[in-house]
Amino acid sequence: MAGTTRGRRRKAIIVGGGIGGLATAVAFHRRGWQVEVLERAPAFTEAGAGLSIQPNGLRALDALDLGDRLRADGPADPPAGIRGSHGDWLIRNDVDGLKRRFGPWATVHRAALVALLRAAVPPEALRPGVDVRRVRPDGTVHHGGGASAADLVVGADGVHSVTRRSLWPELPGPRYVGYTTWRLIAPPQPVEGSAETWGRGERFGHVPMPDGRVYCYAMANAPAGSRIGLAELRERFARWHAPIPALLASADEKTVLQHDTYELPKLPAYVRGNVAVLGDAAHAMTPNLGQGACQALEDAVTLAHAVDTLGVRAGLAAYDGARRPRTQLIVRRSRQAGAAAHWTSTPLTTLRDALLPRLPNALFARSLTPAYDWRL
Repeated sequence: MAGTTRGRRRKAIIVGGGIGGLATAVAFHRRGWQVEVLERAPAFTEAGAGLSIQPNGLRALDALDLGDRLRADGPADPPAGIRGSHGDWLIRNDVDGLKRRFGPWATVHRAALVALLRAAVPPEALRPGVDVRRVRPDGTVHHGGGASAADLVVGADGVHSVTRRSLWPELPGPRYVGYTTWRLIAPPQPVEGSAETWGRGERFGHVPMPDGRVYCYAMANAPAGSRIGLAELRERFARWHAPIPALLASADEKTVLQHDTYELPKLPAYVRGNVAVLGDAAHAMTPNLGQGACQALEDAVTLAHAVDTLGVRAGLAAYDGARRPRTQLIVRRSRQAGAAAHWTSTPLTTLRDALLPRLPNALFARSLTPAYDWRL
């Protein structure tokens, strides 16, 4: 029987209660496992802004019987393309063709997705306010309340993962990629689909949400640790094309979140002993493809399927073999996709803006295929 070993119910401890951790808990709970989610924060919530769930992410949620909820509540179109700062299209996507080929997109607030996943986990499995200090390969987790043990431990504790540092202390940590990212929600207003705009060393994107609000994000070259408020963002993008100045003018300072952007160097494995890492703990990537959450969802359902079907050790090996090549490819593609947006040379950006509209749309569609065509 799934989820049991010789009559004993198997247990998974998940370190981290974000999207990847909660999705993992849902996936194992649905297979009959006992789950325990250890979250350092005092509550299971998410302070983020909007989130685009792409077709592969929705298929991962389908494995949890949650995909249709997002399709119904947050239907969305694929990105329309990329513009220059004066509004001219640099890349124009075939929106209808992308939907026909890959399936629908959905847009959701991060907090709403966390709430959806949290509701599918037994309340007694959720343990907020637990500070995990060390994870051992044998499945022992040391934390502020003592120690816990399980058949399987999953590190879903983000880019600065304690789990990853415990298992591979000799490996380099996350690398700052040279730009910082702001996210915010603007009040309801009309926008023409989802699009991103490139300047010199900076860019701005907007995504309409189902309730009329607009999820906005901006990125700019800056030293690590720089802190720039909404007033400076308004000034920085004041001369860009509509509706960018209006979106920033309507935003509330309290909705603005800023995070430096990090990427994780390749790990030699995503598993050690009875422990696996997933999501940003395994393959933190730049947000250029919008695949961070989608890859974490893929990780979660793949791990649960493999371990529950094959057993812990064989399942972990299968998970590593399936997920490491794919996610490290996506990390590389994401880095490449955003590189030209952060050029600061006027001759280079002028050449970029002249050449991109001349490239065939099919070229961009092919570059997206590895991300979108995943199935469990």
